[in-house]
Amino acid sequence: MLKNLYEMKNNVIIMGLFMLFSLNIIAQQKQAKISFVKEVYQLGTIREVDGTIECLFEFTNIGAEDLLITSVKPDYGLTAYEWPKTAIKPGEKGVIKSRYNPQRTSGRINKRLTVTSNSGTNYLRVTGNVIPKPQSIADKYRQQMDNGRLRLKKNFFALNKLKNTQVKTDSTDIINNSVDDLKIAFKNVPAYITMKAVPQVLKPKQKGKIYITYDASKVVDGNGKQLWGAQNRRINVIINDKVDGRANYITIRATIEEDFSNWTPEQLAAAPIIKFDTTVYKFGTVKQGEVVKHEFTFKNEGKNDLIIRKVKGS
Repeated sequence: MLKNLYEMKNNVIIMGLFMLFSLNIIAQQKQAKISFVKEVYQLGTIREVDGTIECLFEFTNIGAEDLLITSVKPDYGLTAYEWPKTAIKPGEKGVIKSRYNPQRTSGRINKRLTVTSNSGTNYLRVTGNVIPKPQSIADKYRQQMDNGRLRLKKNFFALNKLKNTQVKTDSTDIINNSVDDLKIAFKNVPAYITMKAVPQVLKPKQKGKIYITYDASKVVDGNGKQLWGAQNRRINVIINDKVDGRANYITIRATIEEDFSNWTPEQLAAAPIIKFDTTVYKFGTVKQGEVVKHEFTFKNEGKNDLIIRKVKGS
């Protein structure tokens, strides 16, 4: 008896699941359904100089209800500019029009279009390979001096953080973009920086380098005392003995920090420790022209004297 009841119960459950499954299939059949001729648009190998390319995705509503596309969202570099804004009836066709711009790209591409409709979400793709355009001298050497006669890959050297015992070197590529020889020299170079151009005289269209060497231990004031924190220096570039301080210069920036790498464990244990009562002060609302002052108090919790190297506001 119990076995029969158990079997009847299982049969009821199975029939119920079958009916739900059947109803779900029927409901799906009554919905709108978008079907694309192709979901991947293969560009093949293209050139950057070819410019914008049309990518068309044709589709059909193979469902039983009207199809409504609510949004088409493209990846960067891909533009979706036209698609049906009204309902597409069952059996009707449509097209999503997009464009791909290969400018400033190279190598393999794989871009996506996200299509949202009452049929669900579909992902279309544009694939291919981009051959970049040949770089001009201006593309390779973006910085210029002497009205473009001398071009450099960079005219700003960010050396970042340097220990006060550290010496750092850097360089930039240069090219003579004129029809004349260019002799390169430097002016207003401080004692802690060494600069040279190799070769010093560039023939027309010849390439070279400018090298800099920065000795942080020599960054001192007039009394020979080490300077700390951010240090900026502008060096004039002399081209064929001509000085143009408005355009022909190289900027070098570094931040000098103290070097504790050679300290012994005993020295580190006895080092000064600065402790502020608070590191944040809120001025609140300040009227124009009003001056608000605040003092940050601190104490030295270490075992040796504390020396404040530099204080700088932002």
